[in-house]
Amino acid sequence: MKKIWDISPPIDVGSPVFPGDTPFQLNWSAQISDECPVNVSAITLSPHVGSHADAPLHYDPSGVAIGQVDLHTFIGPCRVIHAINLGPLITLQHLAHRLQDLPERVLVRTYQTFPVDHFDTQLTAFAPETLMALADLGVKLIGIDSASIDPANSKTLDSHQVIRLRNMRVLENLQLDNIQEGDYELIALPLKLMNADASPVRAILREL
Repeated sequence: MKKIWDISPPIDVGSPVFPGDTPFQLNWSAQISDECPVNVSAITLSPHVGSHADAPLHYDPSGVAIGQVDLHTFIGPCRVIHAINLGPLITLQHLAHRLQDLPERVLVRTYQTFPVDHFDTQLTAFAPETLMALADLGVKLIGIDSASIDPANSKTLDSHQVIRLRNMRVLENLQLDNIQEGDYELIALPLKLMNADASPVRAILREL
C-alpha cells in the first residue's frame, strides 16, 4: 500500500480565517436521544477556511465557479519545494534548486511550522513574475502553505491575476510541516459547489 501524507490543516472553531471572513462554526441540528437515532450537525464557514482551492470566480468577475472547474489539475504528479522563511515574496531564485523536469503541479513550503491558531498577516506570498515563469515551464497548479499567493494587505492581487491570465489553478493553506522536498502524487479535490468562489479540499500526497 502506498504511503500517504495528509496536508490539510485541522478545521475547528479556532481555525484562522482572513480578517473579516466567516469563521468555522458547528451546531447540532439533532442529537442522539430516546427520540432521535442520529447526530446531525450544521456547519457555517467560508470556503477559504483550511486547505482550499480558489475558483476563477474568486478573482475574476466573469470567472467560473469552483463546481465548474475541471478536476484533472487537482490530481497527479507534483513537486514539493522548500522556500522556508525566505521573506515576503517567493522569487524564482528561491525555487531554482528544484526546477528541472517540473511536473504540472508545484507546492511550496514557506513555514517551518504552520500557524494553526492565528492568521499570519506577514504571510509569504509569490512574486507575480515567479508564477509567470512557472507557467512558462508548464506548471498548471500552484500550491502554498500560507493563506494566499498574494500578500495579506494586497488590494490588486497581482499573483491571482497571473493565474487568471495563465489559466492556472491554486491551492492555499496547505500544511506541509512534515513534507520533504521531492516528487509525490497530489490528490486535492474541491467539492462540487456550483456557485461558490472556492471550496475546501482534503489534500493528500501519495508516494509515486
